[in-house]
Amino acid sequence: MQINNIYTVIFAAVLPAFALVLYIWWKDKYQREPFSQIAKGFLYGIISAGIALFLETSVAFFYLVPDNPTTLLQAAWKAFVGAAIPEELAKLLMLWLLLRGNKYFDERFDGIVYAVSIGMGFAATENIIYLFSNLDSWQSVAVARAMFAVPGHFLFAVAMGYFYSMIYFGDMSWRKASRIFWVPVLLHGTYDALLMMREVGTMWSGILLIGFYIFCFKMLQFGRAKIAEHLQRDNNEIV
Repeated sequence: MQINNIYTVIFAAVLPAFALVLYIWWKDKYQREPFSQIAKGFLYGIISAGIALFLETSVAFFYLVPDNPTTLLQAAWKAFVGAAIPEELAKLLMLWLLLRGNKYFDERFDGIVYAVSIGMGFAATENIIYLFSNLDSWQSVAVARAMFAVPGHFLFAVAMGYFYSMIYFGDMSWRKASRIFWVPVLLHGTYDALLMMREVGTMWSGILLIGFYIFCFKMLQFGRAKIAEHLQRDNNEIV
């Protein structure tokens, strides 16, 4: 591959994630976070990808997930245990490190902004890996991931940031604090499971694909509602 094409692939991998970071930053109408903090969150997201890779490799090394699932149950197990849990755990760890003692974290919507910056750093790194692993068809892979995988990580991050702020600002009891982790895992795991199960159950492929599209639409509605909810809460306190 020529050097200019390498840069093109990297640009295609990073652009969707960067665009969504700008989108959520722009939605922060009242007190936008310093862009240095957003960049720091993006960097933490890149680090979280490395942590997740280590955890996923460890899970595979100890044969906790099948290499090639042959049943729908195995595919779902691999989606949750082999991908969703380690990846969301790594992102949550970096979100906690980023917001611990962060003086700029003073609005509910900020939790979503910082979680998304981390999620998009993760997604950009994952995109680069996927595109360079499929150089013969990197254009189609880039388009597909820009339409689904990157927005997926964006919405997982919205859920994590939403619940992080709910706990931090006292809007939800600590008894329910586990939602910070298990809601993003549920969204992420279901997203991956529907795709992985398609590769196993060919007779259910069409139904699973329809289910995947419906799930993505519902997840988008969920994410938009949570964004609007925190923006409204912040607006009510300012007014």
